[in-house]
Amino acid sequence: MTETIPTPTTQPAAEPAKTRRPLRLSIVLLWVGVLTLIALLGWGLLNSTAERPEVGQQAPDFDVEFFDGYGWDGRTTANLADMRGNVVVLNFWASWCVECRDETPMLESAWQRYADQGVVVLGVAYADVEPNSLAYMKEFGVSFPHAPDLGTDISQTYEITGVPETFIIDKEGVIRHVQIGAVNTAMLDQIIPGLLAQ
Repeated sequence: MTETIPTPTTQPAAEPAKTRRPLRLSIVLLWVGVLTLIALLGWGLLNSTAERPEVGQQAPDFDVEFFDGYGWDGRTTANLADMRGNVVVLNFWASWCVECRDETPMLESAWQRYADQGVVVLGVAYADVEPNSLAYMKEFGVSFPHAPDLGTDISQTYEITGVPETFIIDKEGVIRHVQIGAVNTAMLDQIIPGLLAQ
C-alpha cells in the first residue's frame, strides 16, 4: 500500500500584496493629510490680518505679571496702558542671547538716568525659563521692571524678528523707534530726551 504524501498548501501569491495594499494606502492618506494641514496653516499665516506694529502706529496693549522683585510702580502686574504718560522702552531679550549681554548694562544705565523723568524700561524675557532669567538679571544687577513673555503672547503680538529687539513708545502710546539688534547708549540718549520733551 502506498501512502499519499500530502502536497503542502501554499497561499496564493496575491495574498501578501492584498495585506500590504491597505497599509500603503493608509500611509499615503496620512501623508496627504499632514501636507494638507501644513499647507492650510501656511496659508493662514500668510493671509493673517495681523500686521507687525511699526513706527507711527499705536503700540498694541498687553498684560504682564512681573518677575518677583522686578515690578513697576509698586505693582506686581500691569499693562501697557497703565504706563501711558511715560516713555516706554520695551525690550525683548533672553538669557541665552549673546547680543543681549552687550545691551543690558546700557538699558540699566538708561533706567537709572531717566526713571525719575517719566521713562519706563521694561524687559520682556522671550522663550526663557524663569530660573535662567532671574540668574541673568542678578548677574547684571538690573533693577528695571522685567516680566516673562508667557506663551510668547507679547512677542507674537509685536511680531518680533528675534532677540534683542526694542520698541520705544512715546507718552501717547505711539511707537517712535524700532531697534532690531542691540541698543546703545548714544541711540537711547538721542531718542529718549526728545520724547520726554514732547
